[in-house]
Amino acid sequence: MDPENKSKGPSPHYSLYQREVFKRGGETGELPTFSVHPEELQDSTRKKLNDRGYFYANSNAGLGWTDRANREAFYRWRIIPRTCVDTNTRDLTVNIFGHRIPAPIMFAPIGINKLYHPLGELVPAKIAGELGIPYCLSTAGSQSIEDVARANDTGASVRNESNSVWSYNGPNGGNAQSPRFFQLYMGHDDEITLSLITRAWKAGFDALMLTTDTWQLAWRPTDINIANYTFYYKNTPGNEIGVSDPVFMRKHGEDLEKDSGKWIDHSVWHGKAHTWEKVKWVIGEWKKISGGRPFVLKGIQNVADARRARDIGCDGIVVTNHAGRQVDGAVGSLEVLPEIAEAVGNDMTIIFDSGVRTGADVFKALALGAHVVEVGRLYVWGMSHEGEYGCRHVMKSLLADLDILMTVAGYQSIQKDVHGNKDALRYSPSGVPPGPGDHAKL
Repeated sequence: MDPENKSKGPSPHYSLYQREVFKRGGETGELPTFSVHPEELQDSTRKKLNDRGYFYANSNAGLGWTDRANREAFYRWRIIPRTCVDTNTRDLTVNIFGHRIPAPIMFAPIGINKLYHPLGELVPAKIAGELGIPYCLSTAGSQSIEDVARANDTGASVRNESNSVWSYNGPNGGNAQSPRFFQLYMGHDDEITLSLITRAWKAGFDALMLTTDTWQLAWRPTDINIANYTFYYKNTPGNEIGVSDPVFMRKHGEDLEKDSGKWIDHSVWHGKAHTWEKVKWVIGEWKKISGGRPFVLKGIQNVADARRARDIGCDGIVVTNHAGRQVDGAVGSLEVLPEIAEAVGNDMTIIFDSGVRTGADVFKALALGAHVVEVGRLYVWGMSHEGEYGCRHVMKSLLADLDILMTVAGYQSIQKDVHGNKDALRYSPSGVPPGPGDHAKL
């Protein structure tokens, strides 16, 4: 970790973050305020949040078997290291929708971030801007579309003015701008839908992501136990995007004063599924509004749906089971990724989501055909501890983890050596990962 051995490649020297932590501890005794070991981090988050906040982030469908399946799928794929490879200059950059981003990681859409910190979505949006990686805002967010965009721009300004290893220059020398996603939960009032996506486009969100696996929330026993539906409680966050929307307020503002659940019940988790025809409609409307910018469908778990998404005009898909939160007893998302990537990976961008915890997880998803991965619970756990510092610490740690893994495993370039390279992995059909808390027994 010689600091003079700075990367001459296009990627920031993420691995130096480990050295920075070690140096602070050795020279001043300053230690991180919480563990970034994923299981320890989840455990400590339980102590930071009240029940409603903790279980909103961590509840799963049914018995939680799909969440377990996600982690088991990662466990069964094993990395095959190489040696004596010149990895002194590494390239973690990937191209996504015309943008070159410094690492194949993006912030997943998670709602109601004010449950984890008073500034809510402003925290991860700013950190994403600082790191130069994509941010995705949920329709169930607890800050307005416009305020989140400004926070993301603020983070990008910090990055552009910095000379640190976290600055990232684009392929032509200028500071790269990562794509900014708006994740749409589409209601059945087209006028409100058009208002939301128009606002997103005007605020600088240049990719639209439609979620199709959550027309309504799954049966989640740990939420049932405490009636954990924040929108039905008075003076709680979650209505901000609706309250800041002129069309919704014109139509339902008075109703919202009487029923705090009007926004969520009408326009977000309304319980009435859409069809492929409706998806085609919103693709067309987004393309008209944005001048043809990317449209991504989130919730793909099989080849037939992936092909259908491609054929109706989607530019990308998110292979995800909503992190095990919607269908209990379902396949792990990584299990179906290889066949989906083989079917459509040359035709569209594949984003992977569900169960990503480490740099090794990122590596495996990319080797199995994903172009970029989404990270969700990790950054929520981080911001629950220390706000901006916590979110930044978790994401810098994940980037350092991936960078160091590339070095010690002998892989120089994400796009040339890892993406779609199944020879970098071996599948083991037996065994399951350690259960929660087992790390403490080792």
